[in-house]
Amino acid sequence: MAAAAGAAAADEAEKARGRRAALSFAAIAVVLGLPLWWRTTETYRAALPYADIAALGELSFQLAAPVAVVFAPGSLPGDLPRPLPFRETQEEETLLNPRTSITSRYEMVYRSTTAQEEAALDAVTVQEADATLHPLQDASLGSLTVYVIPETSSLLPQGISVYVGKHRSALVRAGEGLAALRARLQQVTQIMSFTTSSITAALSDRVPASQLGPDARRHFKSSLGYEITFSLLNPDPKSHAVHWDIEGAVSHYVQPFLDKLSFMANFSVDSQILYYAVLGVTPRFDKESSSFLLSAHSLPHVINPVEARLGSSAASLYPVLNFLLYVPERSHSPLYIQDKDGALVGTNAFHSPRWGGIMVYNVEGPAPPQASLPLHVDVDMVRVMEVFLAQLRLLFGVSREVLPPEFLLESPGNEGLADWELDRLLWARTVENVATVSTTLTSLAQLLDKIGNIVIKDDVASEVYRAVAAVQSAMAELAAGRLHSAFQASKEAVTSSERAFFDPSLLHLLYFPDDQKFAIYIPLFLPMAVPILLSLAKIFREAKQRKKEPTKTD
Repeated sequence: MAAAAGAAAADEAEKARGRRAALSFAAIAVVLGLPLWWRTTETYRAALPYADIAALGELSFQLAAPVAVVFAPGSLPGDLPRPLPFRETQEEETLLNPRTSITSRYEMVYRSTTAQEEAALDAVTVQEADATLHPLQDASLGSLTVYVIPETSSLLPQGISVYVGKHRSALVRAGEGLAALRARLQQVTQIMSFTTSSITAALSDRVPASQLGPDARRHFKSSLGYEITFSLLNPDPKSHAVHWDIEGAVSHYVQPFLDKLSFMANFSVDSQILYYAVLGVTPRFDKESSSFLLSAHSLPHVINPVEARLGSSAASLYPVLNFLLYVPERSHSPLYIQDKDGALVGTNAFHSPRWGGIMVYNVEGPAPPQASLPLHVDVDMVRVMEVFLAQLRLLFGVSREVLPPEFLLESPGNEGLADWELDRLLWARTVENVATVSTTLTSLAQLLDKIGNIVIKDDVASEVYRAVAAVQSAMAELAAGRLHSAFQASKEAVTSSERAFFDPSLLHLLYFPDDQKFAIYIPLFLPMAVPILLSLAKIFREAKQRKKEPTKTD
């Protein structure tokens, strides 16, 4: 009896050790194994500012432009509300859609002229006065200075009430009373500064087409760089030996324009000559004028065949602006372009929105019997570059409002761009950059939220944080009227947001989804887990059986 009892006790002790061992293995697997496996196989996702990105979905632009109104002696209206100097703010809010609004604010400062400004306004011509006043003005981007001169002043030509210079100033006749002056000041600010229509065009991707003007989608989208290509198309080199001084023309006409825009984007300019390159559209011969005509409806069919020969946009990282000079073959000369009404286009050129422009250059050669082929043709680059520069302005969104007849607008000269036109362009591009960053970051946040197994590295997260901070800074600088710093911040935001969005690590196909992860690991873990699970099941059955057995008492 004693031996049997000892054997039973030893067997029970062995079973107890087995139960403890099984429970220990199970506890280690659950407490240490599973968390360690989950931690080492989970997808790393750095934290992102989702709340700030969601806030960027609703854009409330506040654009502030400082305007100085300077009264010359004898120009002060009698009904001025209070003595000089004083400040006044004109504010207008426009709701483009439920998630986008624009608040335009002109911060007017009224004051009298200084002694230097009075001396400058005594100049003989208005151009001399504008040049002398330029170093005396506020040179910051986005600012305006309007000089009010007496109604009877001879500085402005007869019949001219407003002179808009090529810098950031204008001269305005005082008019009869404060109401007339304010009307002229409003016209000046609409021409020289941002307008609701120009800002709405910059937000074309967020605005219904019904609210956009006909030229809203003509210009190129904002980019960090542009490539400009000038091409000479000579389809008949046996008849025409064409020479063009494109290097000198670019240096004299285009480069000053690009230098003024150099801080806005990077530019590269190249040129090429293409032989035997035809337009791909057969022109119609007109017997009355003995010339060939290209109608307006055939012009869209010209682009594709020519673009196939250019080959400039295939390997380009930036938008390409194409400017083509086409010398028609001898059998189709002279060649003229018609507009929609059938009238001849004066420049004999047309442009395609967000692509470039084409100019037809006819050769005035001698009659065929007297001709010695090929004819030597020297292209008049002055006439050609005037057309290309005008098209370049349109493609960059540099457009002017329709001016009343009493307005005199000074030519920007060789630079091709007035200072106030540059400001108008920067207002629009800054707003467009902010909207682009908002769209990019919102799309990125939605993508990362939808696909949970994409790795978010620390450098990607830092670019997102940098983009959010930069776009918030740009919005604040716009509201403060500091256009230059606002544009620079918007460029930084675009750069950071694109780096984050196009980071190579954000490719979910490089990582296993959860179902594939389990399919791979279960064959490895199941052989180890089965003995532990069976032991736990056996312990559970034995414990249940012991509860059912009656307790023996002496």
